[in-house]
Amino acid sequence: MMRALVLNGPNLGRLGVREPDVYGTASYEDLVVAAEKWGAECGIQVEVRQTDDESELIGWLHEAVDAGVHVVLNPAAFTHYSYSLRDAAAQVTKAGLVLVEVHLTNPYGREAFRHVSVIGPVATGTVAGFGLDSYRLALSAVASRA
Repeated sequence: MMRALVLNGPNLGRLGVREPDVYGTASYEDLVVAAEKWGAECGIQVEVRQTDDESELIGWLHEAVDAGVHVVLNPAAFTHYSYSLRDAAAQVTKAGLVLVEVHLTNPYGREAFRHVSVIGPVATGTVAGFGLDSYRLALSAVASRA
């Protein structure tokens, strides 16, 4: 069975309590359950992880490359400035693996600083603005591209 890591950056562990008017009321645990279900429906074994630590997220991307595992990545705030995360993400796609950048909200409909992604240019594609459904769409894209 195909495998994918669903990796989440800073503050995503606070889903449901952090700005629910912006990010929705679904909890992080709701995201985990939904992503595992959607992955199974696509024939993908999904492992969902979250960290507020940039270096841990980079290590997980290296792990994906070494294990030949596709990635759905919500880099959160790291989206806009983490060149080290960008370089690790580039290794995923250069290894012939699918990497889908995902966001719950539409960054282009928010503050100007959110309009720039350093991850997007090295990702296979980006899905944004559909709440938790962004992850479902991203997993579907992994299944169709891998």
